[in-house]
Amino acid sequence: MSSYEVSRSAFIPAPPEEIFPLVNSFLEWTKWSPWEAVDPEMDRSYSGNDAGVGARYAWSGNRKAGSGNMEIVESDFPGSIKVRLEFTKPFKAVNPTSFTFTPADGGTRVTWRMTGENKGLAKVFALVVNMDKMVGGDFERGLAALSAAATAKKA
Repeated sequence: MSSYEVSRSAFIPAPPEEIFPLVNSFLEWTKWSPWEAVDPEMDRSYSGNDAGVGARYAWSGNRKAGSGNMEIVESDFPGSIKVRLEFTKPFKAVNPTSFTFTPADGGTRVTWRMTGENKGLAKVFALVVNMDKMVGGDFERGLAALSAAATAKKA
């Protein structure tokens, strides 16, 4: 097996207390998630808590969107959130994902990190496609959109 990590950070000009709720509830992800536009017809369902530990989100979409589910497994206001991310299509995978919110002068340094193991067909796919290159740009777009959502909330 080969493991990988994708991580991106961005400065957001808002305090952690204002950014945290946008990540801590999957209902808020529609405001900033880089994958919302991949398939506008995507089926989405929410279950469990509205926010925090036990909040769940599932999706099923076109080939590019795939399908899977997420659950918030740790929520430490306003410093960090951990998500269990499971893909069921096009490849089965479980990817621990985390967000950290570190106060910085005039705002917050937000870091989005995902780890995983390449197994089976995904391992063959990884020989051709670098996960950091494949997902890193999405994380960058998501963090930029998170910044826009957080600053719009302040306005």
